[in-house]
Amino acid sequence: MRRTILPAIRIAFRALRVNTLRSILTMLGIIVGVGALIATVAIGSGAEQRIAEQVRSVGSNLIMVISGSVTSGGLRLGLGTKWTLTEDDARAIGAEVPSVQAVAPGMQRTAQVISGNHNWRALIRGTAPEELEVRDWMLAGGRFLTAEDVAGAGKVAVLGHTVVESLFGEEDAIGQTVRIAHVPFTVVGTLHPKGQTAAGQDQDDLVLIPFTTAKKRVFRVSPTNARAVTMIAVKARSGDLMAEAERQIGEVLRQRHRLAPWQEDDFTVRSLVDFFRVQEESSRTMRNLLAAIAAVSLVVGGIGIMNIMLVSVTERTREIGIRMAVGARTWDIRWQFLVEAVTLALTGGGFGVVAGVAGSAAIAHFAEWATLVSPAAVAGAFAAAAAIGLLFGLYPAWRASLLDPIAALRCE
Repeated sequence: MRRTILPAIRIAFRALRVNTLRSILTMLGIIVGVGALIATVAIGSGAEQRIAEQVRSVGSNLIMVISGSVTSGGLRLGLGTKWTLTEDDARAIGAEVPSVQAVAPGMQRTAQVISGNHNWRALIRGTAPEELEVRDWMLAGGRFLTAEDVAGAGKVAVLGHTVVESLFGEEDAIGQTVRIAHVPFTVVGTLHPKGQTAAGQDQDDLVLIPFTTAKKRVFRVSPTNARAVTMIAVKARSGDLMAEAERQIGEVLRQRHRLAPWQEDDFTVRSLVDFFRVQEESSRTMRNLLAAIAAVSLVVGGIGIMNIMLVSVTERTREIGIRMAVGARTWDIRWQFLVEAVTLALTGGGFGVVAGVAGSAAIAHFAEWATLVSPAAVAGAFAAAAAIGLLFGLYPAWRASLLDPIAALRCE
């Protein structure tokens, strides 16, 4: 007998067709396991991709520096309620921290925005021209705030997509006038929509104005806090420098605020990427857990394959005896039964791939979950099916090869 793969596969399919229903039932475990494995990995990959998109939408390499909190009557009123940051702090961070690419000082508060007969409550953010770079904003039309707007406390505004739709609908907002805190602002630009954050906050529901204008005309900051800001948005030069940038920012601010070693920071440095990283790790953990559960189905399918192959050895004892009698060697018998087990597993794996891809598409359509079927996941699941067939086919093949040809020929 020539020990080649193609004749062995033909014999394997012939043997499987003899008991078609039994073979199909045996493959069900592999089909379910492979399909579930592909679907769960697709769900996890889709979630990770969605998180990456949210990180990009908020602003890649974004670090937020927030001023301290006021304590009143034993109650801490929250970050940003105490004026501990200044415009000079922002300039110092940009000048003295080498891992920082851009810095945008500012402050924000919700207020009513009025245009004609329409009004909308939105987040008003006083900021600097660097905001566009720090938060990776893209303009949909017009221009952004300039250094001249900030220096002259210009009454100009850039509107987010939600505000544009709420106040102007399909009408062009560029050149229109909106009123914020009874102060008229000319709309000089509109922002490209970003969508919601992971926390459900609409990033497009905002109005950007020069922070000098915000302090003097909208938020009515007292002269004693003329140079104060409540936050500083910072963009690190790369993701690898985020931790270093946070450390250096803390050192610069502590030195500028003359804080002793035993004193707590009067500011908070936060990396929004850390929040998304926690979400990504949670998503990856859930994906691995679901994949492990799906792998159990593959093991169950492998046990089914071993069971059917042992039955096949018993039913084909006389066939095995005849093949040995005409010259088949021990390895030939083992090879044939191994090929049959792997063929059974790969056939089930093929159907499982189809089921997994179809299931992922169904989940994305009906449940509206983000899914991403990667070729690596499909190849890995298919390879796992082959490994299961090989592993659980070893014992039946070994049992078949140990049969005594004389005893096998006597078997009826």
